[in-house]
Amino acid sequence: MSKSFGGVRAVSDVSFTLEEGAIGGVMGPNGSGKTTLFNLIAGALAPDSGRIRLRGADVTGLSPHRVCARGVARTFQLVRPFRDLTARENVLVGRLYGRARGSTAEAIAESDRLLTLVGLEDRASVPAMHLTLIDRKRLELARALATKPELLLLDEFLAGLNPAETAGAMALIRTLPAQGVTVLMVEHIVWALMDLCRRLVVVSAGEKIADGPPAEVAANPAVVDAYLGVSPAGA
Repeated sequence: MSKSFGGVRAVSDVSFTLEEGAIGGVMGPNGSGKTTLFNLIAGALAPDSGRIRLRGADVTGLSPHRVCARGVARTFQLVRPFRDLTARENVLVGRLYGRARGSTAEAIAESDRLLTLVGLEDRASVPAMHLTLIDRKRLELARALATKPELLLLDEFLAGLNPAETAGAMALIRTLPAQGVTVLMVEHIVWALMDLCRRLVVVSAGEKIADGPPAEVAANPAVVDAYLGVSPAGA
């Protein structure tokens, strides 16, 4: 895929695949094109060129709600709950307007199951505005899962968390493939990506500079240079 804004090419011929049931990561310095890449996959932006396929089906250029209906959900770095709604009501929005169908009672039961999954069962009746940052992140994850995604895009889910919260969030992410969800993460916490992900894609200045298993990516001189400004040979 490629995407330009005026004379700036934010994403330049970036291509990769992600195996079903895997946790994959996209990493790169600030301004490298990670968020634009997520916006292209989620339908918030249409690529200037290239195709996006989910299980072989072309979803290129579909609006976000149609991409969601095809099985793609996302969270945002700056969480966006409905502040005046309770945690349960927030998740119900995802359940009622996502891919799943069923009765209201079934939707409530599924929402409560997801709140339990993310550790918010005791806060179901609390308005989102009164939740802590980690709990708002957990809520946004539950709301995204309520849409029944096949692919979940996590945009800096670990940002702003303390070490204990980070460990808990990572443990939660590890459970998602067992829920039938393939995960693609954007993160600045490199060690967490290395620990969680089976495959990493590294972008810099809009271009893909590495793609492969974490150990292989970490040893790539282009990746070291992008993050540290010097390759091992020049250190």
